Amino acid sequence: MIALMRKDQSIATRLFLSAAGWSTVLLLIAGIFLVTVYRRNSERAFDSRLGLYLSSLVADLAVGDDNQLNEPGRLGDPQFDLAQSGWYWQVTRLKPEPPQIRQSLSLSGVRLPWPSENLSDKHPASQRLYYIDGPDGRRLRVLERIIDIGATGTFLIQIAVTNEAVEEQIWNFKLALVITFMLLSLALVGTTALQVRYGLQPLRRLQGEVAQIRQGDAEKIDGQFPQDLAPLAEELNLLIASNREVVDRARTQVGNLAHALKTPLSVITNEADREKTQFARKVREQTQVMRDQVTYYLDRARAAARSTVVGSVLDINEPLTALVRTFEKIYRDRKVRFQRKGPTNLRFRGEKQDFEEMAGNLLDNAGKWAKSRIVIETARQKKAEGEFLDIVIDDDGPGLPPELRQEALTRGRRLDETKPGSGLGLSIVNDLAATYGGELTLEDSPFGGLRVRLTLPSV
Repeated sequence: MIALMRKDQSIATRLFLSAAGWSTVLLLIAGIFLVTVYRRNSERAFDSRLGLYLSSLVADLAVGDDNQLNEPGRLGDPQFDLAQSGWYWQVTRLKPEPPQIRQSLSLSGVRLPWPSENLSDKHPASQRLYYIDGPDGRRLRVLERIIDIGATGTFLIQIAVTNEAVEEQIWNFKLALVITFMLLSLALVGTTALQVRYGLQPLRRLQGEVAQIRQGDAEKIDGQFPQDLAPLAEELNLLIASNREVVDRARTQVGNLAHALKTPLSVITNEADREKTQFARKVREQTQVMRDQVTYYLDRARAAARSTVVGSVLDINEPLTALVRTFEKIYRDRKVRFQRKGPTNLRFRGEKQDFEEMAGNLLDNAGKWAKSRIVIETARQKKAEGEFLDIVIDDDGPGLPPELRQEALTRGRRLDETKPGSGLGLSIVNDLAATYGGELTLEDSPFGGLRVRLTLPSV
């Protein structure tokens, strides 16, 4: 039973298989024991019955004045009178010579075989049991006894009866036992399944509470649990609270660092603005680069901290709709039309601010290059890692050659200096998606432009 269990099997399956397996083994052992005991008792009762017949023959045995053997009386069972019935008796005088034989009518003149041992060596009044093949080929159970009646002689008395009735009783008992134990096994399996289901119900409830926290429907585990699970639920609540505390502390530190760096950079920029020299222009240029880099890495640090928060879940319909309306106004003069497709009830397992930053950068990038049309399609997909959502943005712009797509995702790399921006948009989206376990891919659009596919974890 242990060999049948895999390491990845659930606790319920393990408990059920072990209980059902051991119950089956115990029932099998009990069945073998009961059949053995029943067979032994049946054979013992059968042998006792043969002993009664043999005692009756001994009691009826008598010798007349002519020294001839008289016919023993009836044994009270009509089967001894039916030919080839399988119920026989035979009395043989061994001494003095010549032997005389008396037998039941059922033998029909056929003699029972004598034992192979030398009967003269047997002690008088001794008896034994053995099996022989009867006249009709059936197996017979034989009980025999040698008695010595003094000068009258020594006699061999044999009772031979087929044990078919006993075997039939044993077979019927086996059949009844198998049916009874099968019903008992089904009852045990059913009660075991109910016990396992009832016993593991608190674990399933705890799993549901944790799932609600992960999906953002609850902030902690509520409810009462058994004494075995209550400490685990409490530890999980403490772990969730500690996680949020660490994330809040990290956010505070990131904010302090941003303020500490931006102030000196602003001072340097202001001082450089007072000068018109080449050196001042270089300082302003590098200061802007430093400011972009600080903003980029601070945003990544904030995103990494937010992605570790347990239970952050966002319905993307509202923020995505708001972003589409915003960019429709921004690119109204160019008559760029935005179109949405797909379900609207998708959820992102992450922070709203990060989703808006990723979707906003992608829509802004599509708006810059599109000629007249942008299509945003959302979809749900299942992977081995779990649930994910896809946001596919197609434009009808000039597109991007495959050899330049990886370069477009490089931080700070601008492929066209005529378009406004810092070159960080796609890189930020790529890094944020990777932080959450998603990905950003660039493909060919069916409208002739670029297709951007953003894959994010969902619930």
